[in-house]
Amino acid sequence: MTQPNSSNPPPLIGLTGTNGAGKGETAAYLRTKGYAYFSLSDIIRDKLKEDGLEASRDNLIRKGNDLRRSGGSDILAKLVMDKVAGKAVIDSIRNPKEVAFLKTRPGFILLAVDAPAALRFERVRKRGRNESAGTLEDFVRKEAEENAADPDAQQLRACMDLADRTIINDGTLEELRRKLEELL
Repeated sequence: MTQPNSSNPPPLIGLTGTNGAGKGETAAYLRTKGYAYFSLSDIIRDKLKEDGLEASRDNLIRKGNDLRRSGGSDILAKLVMDKVAGKAVIDSIRNPKEVAFLKTRPGFILLAVDAPAALRFERVRKRGRNESAGTLEDFVRKEAEENAADPDAQQLRACMDLADRTIINDGTLEELRRKLEELL
């Protein structure tokens, strides 16, 4: 990727991928490179807060699906683009219609981040969020819910299949940063 100039629109990097794969670390690294950060999950968290509900993984999934059913499968992408101005990373893309909407934006690329399930489970346990999964088996089962056939639900694997690039984050943080530097 080159730096934007007057004839090139600012680049937009979308992030999709499995839970605990390293999307947050990827976004943090891109922020050090001058990208503004936006998250579709943050939009859902704000809606949960308005409703007085905890931002648990189950509630995030349920509320995101409800928003897609009431506002269209690309509603979260539309809401986030109302906030984006300039070079940005857009995190937590989980529906192919969100990808389709964002791909209409000049300079947009979709980056998928993945890692083996057991490694991701250990990572999410360490970060201390309410993940709604106490065992690796629960974690894998919960992940299956995020790959529904319902067009208004989360469809992570379908989004990952639409990615322009995929990074397998199965190493150290420094190795992830090196892979991202190659991308940039």
